[in-house]
Amino acid sequence: MSTTARASGGSTAALSTTLQAEPGTPFSRFLSDGYVATWRNIKKIVRVPDILVFTLIQPIMFVLLFTFVFGSSIAVPGENYTSFLMAGIFAQTIVFGSTYSGSAMAQDLKDGIIDRFRTLPMNGSAVLVGRTVGDLVINVLSLVVMMGTGFVVGWRVESSVPSFLAGVGLLMLFSYAFSWVMAFLGLVVRSPEVINNASFLILFPLTFISNAFVPSENLPGPLRVFAEWNPVSALVQAARVLFGNVPAGAPVADAWPLQHPAIYVLGFAVVMLVVFVPLSIRRFATLSR
Repeated sequence: MSTTARASGGSTAALSTTLQAEPGTPFSRFLSDGYVATWRNIKKIVRVPDILVFTLIQPIMFVLLFTFVFGSSIAVPGENYTSFLMAGIFAQTIVFGSTYSGSAMAQDLKDGIIDRFRTLPMNGSAVLVGRTVGDLVINVLSLVVMMGTGFVVGWRVESSVPSFLAGVGLLMLFSYAFSWVMAFLGLVVRSPEVINNASFLILFPLTFISNAFVPSENLPGPLRVFAEWNPVSALVQAARVLFGNVPAGAPVADAWPLQHPAIYVLGFAVVMLVVFVPLSIRRFATLSR
């Protein structure tokens, strides 16, 4: 064997040893890989600000449209419509924002970026964690802008600081859990165009057949039942309660989810995480073989 060949073989062996002998525990490597994957997705917002801009335009348009165009035609007993509306806009914004996990994952698969990740000595689950946490950051920024917009049009928080923070936390928890649902769909469909169309078929009934824009008691029979058990309705109701936007003595539907909205949302979010985190990781591992 020549000196060049021996040097080449030695370099390959050294590289292989380096890749196999990564420092730290498996959990610490998972955290490190998850941080890197998350930072990759956050940097994309800086490099392509159109992502955030167009994510924010739609909910701002909804605020202005419903407040100044439809607000005078929708009666909410004992409550200003703007105060009633904003919790619904918050819920709609974070639910629609969570769909980016699915479309971005499908786009990465289509572009072959996932294949590149496979060649690296990194935890495959960290790619999914980075994707969902990165989108959570986008949703936090969106929520901040929505609250600023709401403040401009007359929305106010009428509760304590702990209650307000609890409401924000509940919105973000639901957003993160729903991101895993959409990430799984993105791994299954593997086409950004299809995932966008499929997500709208799911999200429009969830957001519009709810109490987000009109009181659920105003809806006809079957739609009212669906709205009362819709997790988005419970999320909206919980946000209204925690933000102090429910007037004293206002009627509440007899359905259990709207009587105990925070518990219902917490339970629903936990179920989504318990079901779709393992499914997504397993699907990702199957694609990566």
